[in-house]
Amino acid sequence: MYQILIVKIESRSNQALKVQEVLTKHGCAIKTRLGLHEVSPNYCAEDGLVILELSGKKEEIDKLQQDLEKLEGVTVRYIEV
Repeated sequence: MYQILIVKIESRSNQALKVQEVLTKHGCAIKTRLGLHEVSPNYCAEDGLVILELSGKKEEIDKLQQDLEKLEGVTVRYIEV
């Protein structure tokens, strides 16, 4: 089973540090991390996605999700595959 959190950040320049603090706090539950945002020579999007592959107990994963959801402009979805 794979446990995935998809994190949408609406204002990366304002929220990136806060999101990073939460991810660091729960770093032992994060197996893989992938960040995505639109970028070109003339454009860098303010919104983006962070996809997290998780490991650990469900309680710890729930706490990570709750801490992320407390942040303004951050939307989180949990998926088991």
